[in-house]
Amino acid sequence: MVDYEVKYAVGHNEFKGFGTDAIREHFQLTDLFVEDKIKLVYTHYDRFIVGAAVPVKGALELESIDPLKAPYFLARRELGAINVGGAGRVTVDGEVYEVGHKEALYIGAGNEKVVFESADETRPAEFYLNSAPAHAQYPVKKVGRDQAKVLELGSKETCNERVINQMIINGIVDTCQLQMGMTCLQPGSIWNTMPVHQHDRRMETYLYIDVPEDQAVCHFMGEPKETRHVWMANKQAVISPAWSIHSGAGTANYTFIWGMAGENLDYDDMDKYGPAEIR
Repeated sequence: MVDYEVKYAVGHNEFKGFGTDAIREHFQLTDLFVEDKIKLVYTHYDRFIVGAAVPVKGALELESIDPLKAPYFLARRELGAINVGGAGRVTVDGEVYEVGHKEALYIGAGNEKVVFESADETRPAEFYLNSAPAHAQYPVKKVGRDQAKVLELGSKETCNERVINQMIINGIVDTCQLQMGMTCLQPGSIWNTMPVHQHDRRMETYLYIDVPEDQAVCHFMGEPKETRHVWMANKQAVISPAWSIHSGAGTANYTFIWGMAGENLDYDDMDKYGPAEIR
């Protein structure tokens, strides 16, 4: 079963008048992971789709949704899936791919049938999904933790010691515009991105995971000179438009999955703002 909702784009001038409830309504995604359902959010930021599939009692097939006006979901799209749950498998047009915890799978345009399953219903797989429009067809490719490009950044002194796992990204996987990866903060570190940045040529989403039950992450967004914040719990996602910064600080260390789409595939194409520059 596929449930979906649509979120229309918000401009930076409109955003200036938002209070807490409006920010949460337009940008925070709180209930993506629902047992035996595929939940999708179709955004009007680069037509990016965010969602999750949690197969427990049986397999879940990714069906087209009305906003796509397409015979099947990947008729004109590409898809990235990162499993944040137990062991699972994804069947793409009859080909089976085993996808373990924190492993990724890229599925290119033109694949008609995509089915998600769990290896053990007592420890179900939880597939986090990102999708973007595609102009070409590229092969399906699984990316395990050992295939990712790993960057070790930050320091203990600035509380942002972190390991970036670039997974579905240019140089590892051929994609049209979709990029995904996972950043893990080390114990004692809380800042996920510092200095903060924005990239006018791409939008981005963050999914926060590994957040302890009694802890939270304060996610910062807005324009560099006029920032806002929203508090995030475990397995909640947030949408960052191209005009917005995206950064966060937790009450404990955590992991987050980032996904991007837009003008180019240059990971380093970003505008950075140091602590003294933001307001």
